[in-house]
Amino acid sequence: MLGTNVWRKLLGVDRQTVIESIDFDDEAESVVVHVRPRRSTKRRCGRCGVRAPGYDQGQGRRNWRALDLGVLLCHLQADTPRVNCPEHGPTVAQVPWARHGAGHTRDFDDQVAWLVTHTSKSAVGELLRVAWRTVGSIITRVVDDARAAQDPFDGLRRIGIDEISYKRGHKYLTVVVDHDTGRLVWVAVGRDKATLEQFFDLLGEQRSALVKLVSADAAEWIATVVGERCPNATLCADAFHMVSWATRALDDVRREIWRAARKMGAPTLIARIKGCRYALLKNPDHLTDKQQAGLARVAQVNKTLYRAYLLKEQFRLVFQLRGKVAIRALDDWCAWARRCRIPAFVDLYYRVVKHRESIIATLTNDGLSNALVESTNTKLRLLTRTAYGFRSTDNLIALCLLDRGGYCPPLPGRQEAA
Repeated sequence: MLGTNVWRKLLGVDRQTVIESIDFDDEAESVVVHVRPRRSTKRRCGRCGVRAPGYDQGQGRRNWRALDLGVLLCHLQADTPRVNCPEHGPTVAQVPWARHGAGHTRDFDDQVAWLVTHTSKSAVGELLRVAWRTVGSIITRVVDDARAAQDPFDGLRRIGIDEISYKRGHKYLTVVVDHDTGRLVWVAVGRDKATLEQFFDLLGEQRSALVKLVSADAAEWIATVVGERCPNATLCADAFHMVSWATRALDDVRREIWRAARKMGAPTLIARIKGCRYALLKNPDHLTDKQQAGLARVAQVNKTLYRAYLLKEQFRLVFQLRGKVAIRALDDWCAWARRCRIPAFVDLYYRVVKHRESIIATLTNDGLSNALVESTNTKLRLLTRTAYGFRSTDNLIALCLLDRGGYCPPLPGRQEAA
C-alpha cells in the first residue's frame, strides 16, 4: 500500500489533514478516502477561521470531490461538526482541504478555475465530469477567496471606467480597470450613478481621495459621480470617443448632402460622391488608391463636405499632440468649427466646449485614454459568450474577474512554476 505522504501528494492535501483509511466504492467506481482535520485545526469557524466551541455534529459525514486518480473518481469523506462562532453563529467547522460551503477540494476548484480561462467550456465539463452551472459556483468561490486574501482596491491611482453590454435588452455591466497594473478591479450590473456609487462606497473616502486620474467617455453619470466622490481626481476624456463625435458629425453632413442631391435631381453630384463614405471616415494613412481618388473627387464637387472632412481630420490630429501645442491646436479647431457654418460641426463645437476641461486633461496627461478599458471589454465580450448557461450574473462577474483581474490560480502542484 502507498505510504501516507504519497497519498497526501496524490490528493493535494497538507499535513493538517489526517488520512484514516481508503476504500473503493464498486458501485460508483470511486476511491473514497476517509480523512479528518488534525487536532490543532479543529473547531474553527468555516467562515472566519476563529476558534469556537462545538455546537453539534451537524449532518453527519459528507463527501468532497477530489481530483481524479487516473480514470477513477476520488472523494474525501469526513465528519462535518458545527461550531458556535461568536460572529457567525452555528457554522460548519473549517476543514483544511476545502473552502467553506464547497463540495470539492481546493485543488479541484483551482484546476477548474485554471481550465475555464484556458480551454473551452465543453472541454472543462468533459474532462472533469462536472456541469457548467457547477463550474460557475466554483469560479465564484475561487474569486471570493482570492479577493478576501488581498485587497483589490489597494494602490489605485489611475483608473478607467466604462460600460459593456452583456445581454440583449439593454443589460449592461459597469467595469473599472487599473491603468497601472492593467487588471480588472471591479464589475457590477448596471450603468448609472447608483451602480458607480457602489464602487466608491467600497473604495472609501480615504482611498478615493488618492485617485489622481480617471479616464472615461463623456457619460454624464460617470462625470457626476467622479466629481462628487474623487475630490483630487482629474477626469480625462477618452480620445477615441471624442474623435468618434467628429466622425459621426461628418457622416451626418455626408448623408444630408446626399439626400439634398437626390431631392434636387443632381445625378452628376450623386455619381461623384457615391461610394466615398469610407474614404471620408477612414484615416488618410489607411486609404487605398481608389479611396484617395474618391476623396479628391469630393474636394472638387462639394466644398462643404470636404471642409467637414478637414474639420474631422484636424480634430483627430489634436489628440496626437501633447501639452501646450495640443491645447493651442484645440483652440484653433474650436475657432474654425464655431464659424464653419456647418450645423453638425457647430453643434460639435458646443459639445467640445462643454467637455473642454476633460479633453485638456487628456492632452496634458500623456494621452490617458480608455484604450485599456476597451481592450478589456473586448475580452469580456468573449467571456460573456463563454458564461452562457450560468445561473446568475454573479458567476459571470466572477469569471470576468478570474480572467482579467489576476485571480486565476496556478494548476495544482505547480505553484513554484507559476
